[in-house]
Amino acid sequence: MSASLYVIRKADTPPSLLAEVGVTLPGWDEAEVGVVDTWHYSSREHRPLTYFRVLYDTENMYVRFDVMDRHVRSLKTRPQSLVCNDSCVEFFVQPAAVSAYFNFEINAGGTPHVSFIEDPRRIPAGGFEKYCFVSDDWLEQLDIGHSLPRKIKRVIHEPIAWSVAYKIPFALFKAYTGEFKVQKNTTWRGNFFKCGGDPKYEHWGCWSDIGMRLDYHQPEKFGVLVFG
Repeated sequence: MSASLYVIRKADTPPSLLAEVGVTLPGWDEAEVGVVDTWHYSSREHRPLTYFRVLYDTENMYVRFDVMDRHVRSLKTRPQSLVCNDSCVEFFVQPAAVSAYFNFEINAGGTPHVSFIEDPRRIPAGGFEKYCFVSDDWLEQLDIGHSLPRKIKRVIHEPIAWSVAYKIPFALFKAYTGEFKVQKNTTWRGNFFKCGGDPKYEHWGCWSDIGMRLDYHQPEKFGVLVFG
């Protein structure tokens, strides 16, 4: 099976990080539209249509997800909590020069969970062999936009569209990996995911197929990200 490939186009101007639904906000029409459309076999029948877009300029990457969802909840409001148990979209990215990767997990209310993972082998106590949370100072620089309220205690079972958008300073990556250069045709690796919500409607979607093992933390299954 050939690897999934996504082209990260260069932005003429920084795109809007407002997360309004149903409209293409300034800047995002330049981006290639990717789709989370591969579902782990254990997913329930609810498999929400999920699009993503990524752009870059000299200072930042910009990420946007748009989800046509149901059974939505967003309980976690504390950064670095387990937002993957809420309605959640995730971007895992591995810069070219390193074997480690970052996971950017954002729930529908805009709460982030971001780690730098150097060894994704699971340990009995929870977590991984070697990882750390990205610092609060960097989390604040993501400038996360979200279309839904910060907290959704009562599950929204009706059809609803929601979006999140954020930026990732290249300086954030470099703080953990060291220096690197990004230019046209630079190749990174990564994956995009949709999960969470009401546990009665569990689902695990991905852009690049993770195979039979239900674990998003499989960097060997990442697709190819090419800077255009």
